[in-house]
Amino acid sequence: MPLVVRELIHFPDGANSTDVLINGLHFNRTTLNHWNYTLWSNGTLSNESKCYLVFDIYKPVLLSNGTFLNATSCYAPVNNIETRAILGIVSACLFAASIMFTLINLRKHGRRYLPSEKRFRAVGRRWPWYWLLVLAAFGCISGFTSIDVNRDYLPNDALIYQSFSYELMMPCLLATVWEAARHWGSWNERQIVDHDPHTLPQGGARDKEFWMPLNFFMTIPRTWTPIKLQRSTPQQVRVARPAATDSRFKAAAFFAVCAWLLICYSIRHSIRHYKPVNHGLWKGFSGFFRYIPTRFIALITLVAVHISYAILAAFDFNVSPLKYNSNPGWVYGLGYLPVILAILVMEVWGYISENEDLKIIKQRRDRNREADAALSVTRKPRWWHNPQDGFGGTQQGSSGNPTGEIGGGRATHKQVERGLEMGAITAKPSAISTTRTDNIAPPTIVSGAQEMEDEETRAKTRSGGTATQGKVRSMLDV
Repeated sequence: MPLVVRELIHFPDGANSTDVLINGLHFNRTTLNHWNYTLWSNGTLSNESKCYLVFDIYKPVLLSNGTFLNATSCYAPVNNIETRAILGIVSACLFAASIMFTLINLRKHGRRYLPSEKRFRAVGRRWPWYWLLVLAAFGCISGFTSIDVNRDYLPNDALIYQSFSYELMMPCLLATVWEAARHWGSWNERQIVDHDPHTLPQGGARDKEFWMPLNFFMTIPRTWTPIKLQRSTPQQVRVARPAATDSRFKAAAFFAVCAWLLICYSIRHSIRHYKPVNHGLWKGFSGFFRYIPTRFIALITLVAVHISYAILAAFDFNVSPLKYNSNPGWVYGLGYLPVILAILVMEVWGYISENEDLKIIKQRRDRNREADAALSVTRKPRWWHNPQDGFGGTQQGSSGNPTGEIGGGRATHKQVERGLEMGAITAKPSAISTTRTDNIAPPTIVSGAQEMEDEETRAKTRSGGTATQGKVRSMLDV
């Protein structure tokens, strides 16, 4: 919205020398002068602390003690919503919707399926999603506060809130991409160490990659009051423009460029350490684009566009998001849109990618299968070791797993001790029940002597079994 012309004018004369006629209302000139009220050409009546609208339907009543009745503040949202506010609402809704998907991806990629490792902590892969939540929160605040930037009759605190939240989006975006790039290198290292723990010793130059968003200290800790002083064109040029294009904003843009270069260096550093080495300048350059993930190409490009706009705004106030009546195409096309697209790239990647612990488990399983194939080892199925699950489960009328019936399967300490406590292990009746009845020989008649000899033989067998039981128990104890 173009700024309203604001010039000091004299009080219009009323019915007499002490009467002032403003917007069809009579005011006492002595009272206005006593409380230092002045009339401006933009239809406002104000002193150093208060400001009221006195045009069209706004007709306040002044009492002799300086109090206004039925008055409307100059900073009230009385205007209609315009393009800047509409685009701000759309941006805020997109930022708010991204929070839900960020929480889903945080739960998906932050869960642990393997024991915690001191070298590779789960919080390392959660940091990019934490920063995305903070980035989306500031995007929501900046978008929703832009509504009153257009609706306020004179620029006020809403412009500061939007500008403050917008400037906070830059370090959050850089931190998100930085943490994603740093963790990508850590993920490559984890895969190599999981395959061979002695390949990459802990420590060294790989652990010295860090960054601190220095542009935060250049933009945020400052006096933001001059930004809202854009209530007339001269005031905008004298006060707001120098504050929005001072040396600190230029330094912040420079630090943002340094952070962007450091992110690129971190990715190149990870490729050099964890990917096949390419000797030569051209091979190294082509290897960078061969091994870098597609999402980082998109993120680096979007961050570069956002930083380029920050540099342009630090030198040209006409396109700055801190300007009250700047073109919304510059603000939302180069300021907000790259951030929204960067969040979209992260959300899509989080949706299509798998949890890292599950990837590690799958890689270990594949390596075990390759090792078994190289050694010609065939692993037994699960039912081989569990008689309860043999041949698809025990059915009525069948004996279940025959290997478990006759002593097959893997012997365990608990099974051997249970068999020893029960005495000599004999064949189970169920195994006998599975034989065909037509092949069973007729029973023979046993004499009493023979029965006694059989009883004696069984006694010797039990005594021998007891001795064997002691020997086996001693071996198990060892």
